[in-house]
Amino acid sequence: MLTWMVFGAGLFVGLIAGLNAYGLLTYNINTSLLQSQQESWDSCESMLTRAKTGTSLQHNMTDTELFCRALAVSSGEEIVSEPKISFLFLVNDNLPLLPLWEKFFSGHQGLYSIYVHSIHARSWNLNASSVFYARTIPSRVVEWGRISMVDAEKRLVANALLDVSNKHFVLLSESCIPLYNFTTVYNYLISSNLSHVESYDNPGRRSRGRYNKFMAPQITLSHWRKGSQWFEIQRPLAQIFIADNKYYLVFKRFCKPTCYPDEHYLPTLLNIFDQGSLNSNRSLTWVDWTKLSPHPAQFKKNQITQQFLQKIHDDGISSNCTNESQPATSIYFLFARKFHPSSLEPLLAISSRVMGF
Repeated sequence: MLTWMVFGAGLFVGLIAGLNAYGLLTYNINTSLLQSQQESWDSCESMLTRAKTGTSLQHNMTDTELFCRALAVSSGEEIVSEPKISFLFLVNDNLPLLPLWEKFFSGHQGLYSIYVHSIHARSWNLNASSVFYARTIPSRVVEWGRISMVDAEKRLVANALLDVSNKHFVLLSESCIPLYNFTTVYNYLISSNLSHVESYDNPGRRSRGRYNKFMAPQITLSHWRKGSQWFEIQRPLAQIFIADNKYYLVFKRFCKPTCYPDEHYLPTLLNIFDQGSLNSNRSLTWVDWTKLSPHPAQFKKNQITQQFLQKIHDDGISSNCTNESQPATSIYFLFARKFHPSSLEPLLAISSRVMGF
């Protein structure tokens, strides 16, 4: 097991050594870009001395202390008997589909971790037997279309990195549902060598048109990418996501409505660091964008049928999976959104027949 040395620049020596242990330096990972950021983390040693962690997720660390600790834990290349999938719920208010997710997770303890970001979680009054009980991380207000959305994503990923058994990190919302049973989802992710982040270049006004020329020279138009907010990343890219401060600060200063950081920051960051060797360049979450609206279609109770969910499965079968680094499969999407709270009852009624749980 490689232990990280967190003494100024030593943190980045450890990070790069960890990536090397994964074999990632044989790919197109630009480690010099990581090394150039080590000055941002020179204060980590003193921060780690001050940071006090409790036995629950309700620690008292600042974001910077949390990120330092996440980067300082063992690099995650060690083999664990049962690698876990971390499910990261970025929640606006509450979790109306919680009973469906509890049914999905039932019987699979030890193979998953749950992390919730919500400032309203204390009002949920969850039973202590719920898999979501005491799984809320220290959270702050999140504004749609603002950098605070990326801040929340980073908090979720950093908290999950503290557990070295977590190898995959899946971002979900309160309106997301699983399309298959837990075993299918778990086996799909564990057998893949790629992360799943949509990242594409588009000359239109909703992509390149959002680029701010004042981001240069750190971020140029050739770097600029767009993609779905809902990602699945493996541990090496999760570490890069947390380690970056240089490009994050550029986004924080210059990416404001009508530029939306949650749609551009991670796709652009991965384009800078990784030229496609670690990423499948697609999302695992199905969304209906056929309506001309800033928001995707939302599905209510009367729209939830066995045929509707089967159509989502079929959409995946008809998609092209030739770029996957995993055994051939007809599965393309593992999750879907955007489901209204009223959809819970019919979803529970048909889940065993269509989703397998």
